[in-house]
Amino acid sequence: MSSLDPIVYNFVNDVSPIIASLIKNEAIRQQENIELIASENYPSDAVRATMASCLTAKYAEGYPECPRYSGRQGRYYGGCQVVDQIEEYCCNKWRKVFNTDYHVNVQPHSGTQANISAYMAVLKPRDTILSMSLANGGHLSHCSPVNISGKIFNHVEYGVDKNGFIDYEDFEQKIRFYHPQLVLAGASAYSRIIDFKRMKEIIDAIQLEGMIERNDNYRPYFMVDMAHIAGLIAGGCHPSPFGLADIITTTVHKTLRGPRGGLIFCKSELAKRVDGAVFPTNQGGPLMHVIAGKAVCAEEALTPEFKNYANQVVWNSKSMCNEFQNLGYKIISGGTDNHLFLIDLTYNYPNLTGHEVQEELDRYNITLNKNCIPNDSRSPMETSGLRIGTPAMTTKGWTSVEFRECARRIDQIIKELDKRKNLKKE
Repeated sequence: MSSLDPIVYNFVNDVSPIIASLIKNEAIRQQENIELIASENYPSDAVRATMASCLTAKYAEGYPECPRYSGRQGRYYGGCQVVDQIEEYCCNKWRKVFNTDYHVNVQPHSGTQANISAYMAVLKPRDTILSMSLANGGHLSHCSPVNISGKIFNHVEYGVDKNGFIDYEDFEQKIRFYHPQLVLAGASAYSRIIDFKRMKEIIDAIQLEGMIERNDNYRPYFMVDMAHIAGLIAGGCHPSPFGLADIITTTVHKTLRGPRGGLIFCKSELAKRVDGAVFPTNQGGPLMHVIAGKAVCAEEALTPEFKNYANQVVWNSKSMCNEFQNLGYKIISGGTDNHLFLIDLTYNYPNLTGHEVQEELDRYNITLNKNCIPNDSRSPMETSGLRIGTPAMTTKGWTSVEFRECARRIDQIIKELDKRKNLKKE
């Protein structure tokens, strides 16, 4: 349990004993559970304290009044002199984290808000977005029909090949045939390196061919959602999209270990359009306490310790994945290059759903999430797979030894669950 939790409990308990008790219960759950959800992590006490500061009381619609790196400027409220400095400091730190001269907007409340704002900055309603299929590892905010992005924009999807790797030939063919206005790279359940350079080269080649053969000016925007792998990119464990993509979005939690919230990076010529799409188009007042927390997170990401952490996350993921393979499990794509991997339950345990395994592991204080596998025959609420990530437990100090041991424990629980289910059928 964090050293802040007893303090929080005491403050809240004076006003709302019930909420205080529930917070305490969640603190205990986080302390005692083995956390293997790939999108979750534990922010530092410094980040948490920043978000609980007086900054939560300050409204600051608009952007800093001070001369800005690029983009819009001007607040709609007074008394913003201090928060102006905080926001600009935050922007500058994130450029240092990723060693870029891109414009950055630190106001998005979430990764989805960042994505929607990015689309609205450069697209018109009914324009076409090419993105990775949700069933193959993409994300809801990448134009899924159930998400607002899929209700505003047309969607074309690329997927993975029979081996579970991004199908770059399919990616190229879809661009040639559909001519999308925006091409999106990024995933929420893909365990391999994403070749941003290859994607950019494909886009550029198609553009050049069009100029020569058809005398047209077709050029789609290239956008990267690096929410899951941002910490790995910052730590030098995954190729960077900076210098390749026109727009880059991310969350600040997950592998970055910051507060829940989003960022948008873009080339300077898109700065004002991106800023306008965030505010006033898609959001109202920014959360200044969260922006300050994002700044503290950036400070942490610039340390040598963070680079060591990112490398350990990947090593732990590979070690745990290898242990599952040694135990006979099928891993989608045959392994992992990042912080997560997917188990295909249909290989050894066709009678078990991801939902059943998730619920059973919860009873043993092991938390992970069910996940669809490519071409899954089961619904997203059932699934035939499991997604396992290593960022959170690496933050707690786990090494490959603990992760391999955990894999063996999960294997035991799955075997026992399968045995019980088969006995019920007899």
